[in-house]
Amino acid sequence: MKIGMNLLLWTTEVTSEHDQLLADLKEIGFDGVEVPIFGLDDLEPYERLGKRLKSLGLGATAVSIMTPETNPISPDPLVRNAAVARLDRIMQCCAACGATILAGPTHSAIGVFSGEGPTEGEFLRAVDVMSRAAELAPQYQLRIAVEYLNRFENYLFTTAADTARLVRAVNNPALAMMYDSFHAHIEEKDQAGAISTCANETIHVHVSENDRGVPGTGQVDWDSFWSGLMSTGYDGYLTIEAFGRALPALAAATRVWRDLFPDAMQLCRDGHSFIKRRAGL
Repeated sequence: MKIGMNLLLWTTEVTSEHDQLLADLKEIGFDGVEVPIFGLDDLEPYERLGKRLKSLGLGATAVSIMTPETNPISPDPLVRNAAVARLDRIMQCCAACGATILAGPTHSAIGVFSGEGPTEGEFLRAVDVMSRAAELAPQYQLRIAVEYLNRFENYLFTTAADTARLVRAVNNPALAMMYDSFHAHIEEKDQAGAISTCANETIHVHVSENDRGVPGTGQVDWDSFWSGLMSTGYDGYLTIEAFGRALPALAAATRVWRDLFPDAMQLCRDGHSFIKRRAGL
């Protein structure tokens, strides 16, 4: 297994200003970082980042979201086509920075609700769009890891079992899923039970506390999480996802209204130690 750090703790756009941060994460012992892919106009920043990561010996995964204008489950075929185009561009950015996994809720637009529960038609539209995206992924040497979110952030997929159903329906090795302890803490009955329902489909894991602070210091049932994960033989990234108030817009988007930890780098050190100890690394 490898330990990663999601850069959304600091930024939505990684630039040369973060060169020292990347070096510091390498020094702590991280194997890789998770790169936010939100700006899609220019590949050059991602190419530069890829060179920087390679020079440090850091691997990369990536994370992105879908917008209302590119919602994969829209009844409008033009919007669904735009979703495929957006995913294609995101994967180009992933390839530019050397990311091997694209994680995130790529199945539907984040924060967009119908006022009702998900329908079978929406599920089938998600299958169609994600199938088309999965067909594109191999040319970028990339796999897509679909993430389910809690009910307050989306309504299409809120459990591991439902997300695994999507992966099985697409039936393409380029499409799999990720598991996030934060969302599972809200939506699942127990961590180990949830992990067991998606063991064959999971290629990426977020280690995230219930308050988005330091992993291991909150209410997530970590005993259940670790026992469940270890029983599956999982061997991918264990990536810390935490959020702070460094960027007002990002803090607002993640609903972080108070300080959840005293120091970001101490969070990284403590989180890294927590994962290393519990995963037996």
